[in-house]
Amino acid sequence: MSSFLNAGIIALTLGYTLSQFYRAFLAVLSSTLLEELGATPGDLALSSGMWFLSFALMQLPVGWALDRIGPRLTAAVSLAVGGGGGAAVFAMATAPWHLHVAMALIGIGCAPALMAAYYIFAHDHPPAKFGMLTGAMVGLGSAGNILGAAPLVSLIHAIGWRPALWLLVGVTLAVAALLAVTVRDPVHHDGPPRGRVGELFTLPAIRLMLPLIFVSYAASAAIRGLWASPYLHEVFGADDVMVGRATLAMGLAMVVGNLAAGPLVRLAGSARRALIAGHAISVATLAALWLAPGWRLGPAIVLLALVGLTGTNYTLLMAHARQFLAPHLVGRGMTLLNMASIGGVGVMQFASRPLHMSASAAYPPAQAYSLLFLFFLLPLILGFAIFLLAPARPPATDPAHG
Repeated sequence: MSSFLNAGIIALTLGYTLSQFYRAFLAVLSSTLLEELGATPGDLALSSGMWFLSFALMQLPVGWALDRIGPRLTAAVSLAVGGGGGAAVFAMATAPWHLHVAMALIGIGCAPALMAAYYIFAHDHPPAKFGMLTGAMVGLGSAGNILGAAPLVSLIHAIGWRPALWLLVGVTLAVAALLAVTVRDPVHHDGPPRGRVGELFTLPAIRLMLPLIFVSYAASAAIRGLWASPYLHEVFGADDVMVGRATLAMGLAMVVGNLAAGPLVRLAGSARRALIAGHAISVATLAALWLAPGWRLGPAIVLLALVGLTGTNYTLLMAHARQFLAPHLVGRGMTLLNMASIGGVGVMQFASRPLHMSASAAYPPAQAYSLLFLFFLLPLILGFAIFLLAPARPPATDPAHG
C-alpha cells in the first residue's frame, strides 16, 4: 500500500476517479437532460454506450502507447484532449447527438488512466502484490461513483448543470496537468516490451476468460450508470433525491467491494475462488431483480447496492488473469482484457436500448425492467459457465510465474 504514497499513483487514482465519475454521472442527469434537451432514456443509453465503445476501442492503441511512449504522456495527453474537450462539448450541448459526441470524446480521454497504473504496478512490483494494489486503486477511484450520485445532484441544484460541467472541464484539465508532472515511467533496461496481441490468444486461460470478462462488468456498470435512475423513477415513482441516494449506495458498495478485493482473495485462498464467489452473488442478485422488480423500493435499493458491490468482480478477474501473463505481455494483455470488459459494457448498453423501448411499449414498467435484468443475467450465466472450464493456474514453468 506504500505505493499509494507515490505522487504519480495518486494522480493516476484521481484520473481513474474521473473515469468512474464520467461513466456514471448520466444516471442523475437523466430527468434534467430530458427536460432541457429532449434526451430520452434511449438517447442516454446511446450516449453512455458511446463512452464505453470509444473507451474500449482505445485500449489496443493504449497498450502500444504504454510500451512505446510510456504511461505519463499517454494518460496526461488523452485526459486533457479527450476528457477536457468532451466535457466542454457536453457543457455546450443543445441536442441529444451532442451528448453522443461528448461522451465518445470523454471515453477516449479516460481510456489510459487505469491501465497506466496497472502497467506501473505490473512492471515495478511483484505479481503477488498486483491484486492488492489494483483493488486499492479501483476502490479509491470508485469514489467517482459516489461523486456522480448525491453530491452531483446537490451541485446541480446549487449552480445548474451547465456550470457544473464547466467546473468539471477545469478539474479534468488540472488532473491531466498533474499526471504530466508527477507520473514516472517504468525503466525498461532491455528496451520497450515487444509483446504481440496474437500471443495472448495462444493462452487457453485467457481465451476461456474472455467471455466472462466481456459480460461480467456490464450489469454493474450499465445499471449504475444508466438504468438505475429510470428504473426507480418509472417503477417506484422515486424523485431525484431518492435516486441520488440509491446511486450513492451503489457507489459506496463499489468502493467497499474493491477495497475488500485483496482481503477477499486472501480469505478465499486465490483470486479464482474469490471471483467464483463474487459471480455467484452477481447471478443471484440479478435473478432476484428479474423475478421481483416491482416488489418494494427498499429491497430494490438493497439489490442495486449488491449489483454495485459485485463490480469488484472486474478487479478479481484482472488479478487472476495477471498470473498468466509473461512480463512482455503485461501491457498488451491488460489492455486487451480491459477492452473486452469495457467493450462488453458498450455492446450491452447499445443492445439494451431497443430492448427497453420494445418492452416498455408492450408491458408495464415493472415487467419491462424484469426483461432488462434478464437480458444482463443470461449472458453472465453463460460466461461464468465457460470460465469454469479455464485452467486454475499457469504451468509452473510459465515465465509469468517467475
